[in-house]
Amino acid sequence: MKDLNAIMKQAQAMQQKLAEAQAKLAEMEVEGTSGGGMVKLVLKGTGELARVDIDESLMAPGEAEVVADLVVAAHADAKRKLDAEQQELMKQAAGPFAGMPGMPKLF
Repeated sequence: MKDLNAIMKQAQAMQQKLAEAQAKLAEMEVEGTSGGGMVKLVLKGTGELARVDIDESLMAPGEAEVVADLVVAAHADAKRKLDAEQQELMKQAAGPFAGMPGMPKLF
């Protein structure tokens, strides 16, 4: 019965770490850039788009397609960074169980 109690304590501790990781991720923001910094956007840890900054030089007539491509590229950059942060938080929270089938995702 001691082994079962130890397993239950480990599960509770991991559950607590996962909850803390989710809270930390919800507060996180990552920035993605493209065009040498001409387009910047911020994604919240939940994946919500929080802000877009576009260099005024791109606001010329005929630049709409370029701007659209740069926004998509900046979003891809931010998403890649966010995914890496989520993966690292999950690894820290779940330890050796990270990535196993049945383990919850943070978001």
